[in-house]
Order: sequence, then C-alpha cells, then structure tokens
Amino acid sequence: MDEQELRALLKENRTFAPSEERCERMQYRRAGKSGLVLSALSLGMWHNFGSTDSYENMRNMVFTAFDNGINVFDTANNYGPVIGAAERNFGSILARDLKKYRDEMIVTTKAGFPAWKGPCGKGGGLKYLTASLDRSLQNLGLEYVDIFYHHRPDPETPLEETAYAMRRIVESGKALYIGISNYGAELAAKMCALLRAEKVPFVLDQVSYSIFDRTCERDGLLRLAKEQGFAVTAYSPLAQGLLTDKYLGGIPEGSRMQKDKHMREQFGEQTLGRIRALSEVAEARGQSLAEMALSWVLRDDVVASVIIGASRSAQIRQNLALNTSFTAEELARIDEISPAEEEAL
Repeated sequence: MDEQELRALLKENRTFAPSEERCERMQYRRAGKSGLVLSALSLGMWHNFGSTDSYENMRNMVFTAFDNGINVFDTANNYGPVIGAAERNFGSILARDLKKYRDEMIVTTKAGFPAWKGPCGKGGGLKYLTASLDRSLQNLGLEYVDIFYHHRPDPETPLEETAYAMRRIVESGKALYIGISNYGAELAAKMCALLRAEKVPFVLDQVSYSIFDRTCERDGLLRLAKEQGFAVTAYSPLAQGLLTDKYLGGIPEGSRMQKDKHMREQFGEQTLGRIRALSEVAEARGQSLAEMALSWVLRDDVVASVIIGASRSAQIRQNLALNTSFTAEELARIDEISPAEEEAL
C-alpha cells in the first residue's frame, strides 16, 4: 500500500488491509537461541506518538510499518508526552485497526524510568515493575505483551529482586519474554545468570548502538550475547539523525539539533567530515547513508533488530533497503572514519 492509498484509507476511514506480501518485504531474525523471531527493523515510539502529535499520522506510520513486514512495535511506560500517551495511542490503533493481526505482532514495553510520582514510581523493585506492567497493559488494551524490558539498571535495588519480579511477571502470563535495556556487559552477565537461575525466558538486551556509538563492542556485550545465547536490539542506530543525509550540509534550520544546545555542541567540523565520508561509502554501495548505517548495525546476527523512529511514513520507507553484506574494505573504511575505541559522539 503506497502513501496515496494510505492517505485515502485514513481520510475515508476504511478498514486497513495489509499487503499479502508483507513478510516477503522484510528480513527476520531469531532473538538469540529462543523461538521468538523479530523483524530486522522495529518501529519505535519514543518520539511522535505522544499527546501533542497527530493521531492520523501515527496510524499512517503503524500501517506503513506493518504493511512492509515490521512486526516489532517498541514502546515504554514513560513515552509521551504526556507519560503513557504513546502506549495509549498505540493501544487505540491496535483496537481500532489491527486487532485481527495481534498474533503477527510483537508488542514490547519497558519500565525503569520515572512513570508516576513518589518513590514507588521508578526503579527495579517488585512493586514498581508489577504495577507498571499492569498500567501498560491497560494503556495498550492487551492481556499480555510479548517482551517486557527492565528499562535501566537500578543501583538501589538488588538485581536478585528485579530478576524475581520478572519471573513473577512471566508466571502471571502478562509477558511472554523478558528483556533488559541499557545494561552494559558486566551487569548484563550478572542479570543473565540470575534470570536463567529463575528459569525466565530472557532474550534481549536493548542498547544504544550505531557507527557513532560502539560502546557495546568495546565493553564486550556483543561477545557476551553470543556466548550466552541472547540477542541485542539497537536503539538510536542513526545517532539521533546524524547518520542520515539531513546533516550533510550542516545543521538545518528548525531541526532537532538546531533546537537542542547539547546536540549542537557535539556537532563540529570533525563530525560533519565523518558524516560526509560515511556518505561516500554508502553511495559507493548504492545505499543512502541511513540505509548503510542500519545495515551496518545488522551486519552481525547477534543484533536481532534495530529500532527506527519516524515522524512520517516516508521515513520508514526510506529505511527498508537493507544490505547487511559488507566487504572487508568497506568495514575497514568505516572503522577508520569512526573507530570502535572512541567514545560515542
């Protein structure tokens, strides 16, 4: 279904009917040694699914993703604004348009960052994680989520309690699989051992990973995942938009970077030079910079999926041309431009 057809569907309020060839349009990967299979691209709802965003645009993006074989829809208890809005908006789209396709979809949510007032509204404790998932399920209008992530390590709560909470959640039937997020290699190894001891189906660690942020390579997380049989899902694979054609001419007026002082401070001539050099590598491969950046993260099978954000359907379509095969020369050139040993931009 192309953009014009989707717009007509939304305008006329007709029933969404996805393409019969949707699964042929996407690559799929197993989540470690589990039986769970993810689309190589996931649609993330960190931005553009809040209470201030266009609901029809959200529907359009969800339809476009599903129509092109994306089966993973990634949200969290605190995504908004306001907090919880992304879950509620996606839940409305599920109920209104995609209920009959629920068994094809992998719906994920997370808890860890502050989601409501008071000391019980954040962290990794049993009470918070249990209450948060109950709220998320109500927001989403679902009986269970496919993956429930602990969104961040909580230094004030023993890992043993968090692992126990995850076991209780799986036993309740409210989540099928468990993931962790923002856990580096050392903590991931400890949590993996605890979850395995609790016989919890632990499948994924969701971390930031891109050509410009290779922390999970340096700290050994990718190696650990291979050894222990779990996988990685990558967020910010385009480095907050740096690894796209958007910044080849500098900082565009009205862009997110132009509005964000911290992001502007990180953007200098050296960064611009790297973006342009990477764009030349991509062009020689017959890809856009964004397509190459996503393909690069997926070059290793230990990465089960990369999470893309979008503000419109066209951006989703622009990221579909994956080619995860790289020559040794291409990889060496990318390493030269952005070495693994450097700190993230």
